[in-house]
Amino acid sequence: MPYLDVFDLFWKEVTKSVEEKSFAKLTMAKTIGKPNLRNIFVKPVYSDSDFKVLLKLRYRSAESEDKEDELTLEEAFVVLKSHLKKSFSSVLLFTTTKDITFKINKKGAGSITESLPTFKVV
Repeated sequence: MPYLDVFDLFWKEVTKSVEEKSFAKLTMAKTIGKPNLRNIFVKPVYSDSDFKVLLKLRYRSAESEDKEDELTLEEAFVVLKSHLKKSFSSVLLFTTTKDITFKINKKGAGSITESLPTFKVV
């Protein structure tokens, strides 16, 4: 299945985890080549009125300063989608119930796998 279609399914899991209040963190990793951008992290910012995320771009070189923005979930989706297959080939969703990994293979097909949660409610 084309990776963008699979990413849309993956994002439904992200949205579901936010609705269930189990969203812990999302990370874009596994860079393609050696881009200056090393990671993208998305962390929840809960408030009484709405849900936002803190999106952090982490760079390799000391000359490039890391960037942080507070965004809506929809705005974060647009940013993350723009980095797929250009800079990153995998996205990891950490929830308190399970971890979900989205990967793009060399042929451009996407896949989703689930594993036991890294973050647990204590």
